[in-house]
Parts: sequence; structure tokens; C-alpha cells
Amino acid sequence: MSLPFYVAPEQQMKDRADFARKGIARGRSVVVLHYADGILFVAENRSQALHKVSEIYDRIGFAAVGRYNEFENLRQAGIRYADLRGYSYDRTDVTGRGLANAYAQLLGTIFSSGGEKPYEVEIIVAELGATPELDQIYRLTYDGSVADEDNFAAMGGSADVIAAALGKGFRRGLGLPAATKLAVRALGSDGSSNGQPRKLEVEALEVAILDRTRALPRKFRRIEGARLGALLTEEIEPADQGHIQPPTLPSEPTVTETQLPPNPPSDTNQVDEQQEPPQNPGP
Repeated sequence: MSLPFYVAPEQQMKDRADFARKGIARGRSVVVLHYADGILFVAENRSQALHKVSEIYDRIGFAAVGRYNEFENLRQAGIRYADLRGYSYDRTDVTGRGLANAYAQLLGTIFSSGGEKPYEVEIIVAELGATPELDQIYRLTYDGSVADEDNFAAMGGSADVIAAALGKGFRRGLGLPAATKLAVRALGSDGSSNGQPRKLEVEALEVAILDRTRALPRKFRRIEGARLGALLTEEIEPADQGHIQPPTLPSEPTVTETQLPPNPPSDTNQVDEQQEPPQNPGP
């Protein structure tokens, strides 16, 4: 009976990491960044049925790259975790940090296990806070490592190039149109066959936001079609179709000098104070 080949643990972990990275590099990239009113998700995705960006809970969004069936399993597991915790305790107990820790334990266990192959995925869990300072973006890799990103995060095959392009144009307080244009330019900066930046059209993009200004408890909404096209061409964000602007009342007219009535004419029949009154005639 022949003995199995011995492989050092360090070499085994290196081989599993290389395998996972090669699978992730074959997919298109995803960008997540802060903007003035929330968190923006932009992915290069030409499929209308398979989403890379999804909602997990009221204020929590999910983005992923890699093998679709694997990160779809993770997305569904995250939804079950959030629903069970929110139902058992309170909706405020469902946090992005708790979800990121649960994903980290799952991915780390799969990666270190010798019985199955590692997941070829990278995921981002983003949580919208009550204020911009409380927003959180967590990036998780195939081995369960967690990174807390400050302003933006990029993942996928060209993550380094895209992150460099984001770093050059990002600043705090970007509006939604400016942030969307920056993310699209960064996704196209990985270049095409001739080395020039690629131009991504609306049909090649999947865009969603966690909107702090939205009145509904669920802050996640997708941007597509004409609205997305307007964001990429206009500097001003189009008005939200679900938000009704209150009517503006007309301002009261101001009185100007020309509208004042003329001075009343002077009374020419006034009696001079120094003139003696007339004497009554005698009988």
C-alpha cells in the first residue's frame, strides 16, 4: 500500500490561496464608495438576471465578485442570519460588523479545511449609519480576512489599478452624480486590448445605493435605465420619483419707493397762526 504524498501546511495554504485568487481575477470588478448622502455600489455586470449587488437588511448592502453560485450562497446565508437575529432580538441588533464576523468565520473555516476547495469569492458588507461618520465598509477575502475600509473599496481582477484611480479623484462629500462618474471611470481604467481606458455604457453597469435621505426604513434601492443615464451625463441628480416636493408659496410683494402714494397736497386754506381772527360785526 503506497503512502500519500506529504505536503507542508505552508505550501498547501499557498496553493489554495493561488487557486482562489485566479478564480477571482477572472471576474469583473466592483467598486463601493462613500458619497454625500450614503454609500454607492457600482459593478460591471452585463447580465440582467445575475446580480453582484444586493440588499441584506434595512441598512446593509452586499457586493461580491467571483463564482456566482458561491457568493449567492453567502448572500442567502447572510439574509437568514439577519432575519433570524432581527426577529429574535431587535432590528437594531442586526449590524454590518456582526454580519462581517459571521462571514469571516465561515470563509476561514472553508479555506483552512482540507476536505473542500476554498471559495473563489471576495465580498463587501456595507452598513449605512445615522451620520456619514458612522458608515462602515467591510471587505472580506477568500480566506476570511476582514478589512475595514475608510472611504472606498475595490475588488476583483484589477482591484489595485481601480483603487489607484479612485484615490486620485475621491474626496469627502461627493454628490451622487460625481461619485457615480468617478466609479465608472475607475472601473474602465483597467484598460482594453489597446491599453486605452474602456468606456462603460449604462447596459454594462449595475448601480445601487444606500440612501440616508430615504424616508423608508429600507435604505437600499437600485439605479438603472434612464435615471442611471442621467447621472452619467448630468451634473445635477434627477429628482427622486418617489419623493414629492412640497409646493412653493409665492412670496409677498415688497413695497418700493415707486409704489408709495404721493405726498398729500398742502392745504392752501390753512389759517396763518399770526393772522388775527376776524372781528364779529357789531349790532
